[in-house]
Amino acid sequence: MGGGTLSLESADAPPWHLRPPALLAAGLARLLTRLSPARLRRILAFVNRGARSASAAQALRARNAVVYVSLACAGPRCLQRSIATALLCRLGGTWPQWCTGVVTEPFAAHAWVAVDGEPVGEDAGHVRAFHVIMSVPPRR
Repeated sequence: MGGGTLSLESADAPPWHLRPPALLAAGLARLLTRLSPARLRRILAFVNRGARSASAAQALRARNAVVYVSLACAGPRCLQRSIATALLCRLGGTWPQWCTGVVTEPFAAHAWVAVDGEPVGEDAGHVRAFHVIMSVPPRR
């Protein structure tokens, strides 16, 4: 990794008004990751009530914001990152499709958000290898 410094006003930096809700979403997501999968799904399905479908741009903006404000979301914690992204979208009145999946050879699990079946902010080829086992899509 390079030794450069991170500027708070870099091109990837979310606008200032988006940073507090992104921090809130990341914190709530951290708590939600401790729940059982069934309970997590029920809560996310409840939270997305009344939300419009998120666009890819809205979901990517939310993902970038939570990654910017949270080292946990920027790192390998895909479950926390995906939940935080969905929650931040919801704070803006939208909801992406929240997904978890697995591959078996070798075993791996992953969580991500998608819009119209396309993963947002992820390598689509990598994500397509995962079999979706749980999803909370936007309500139509």
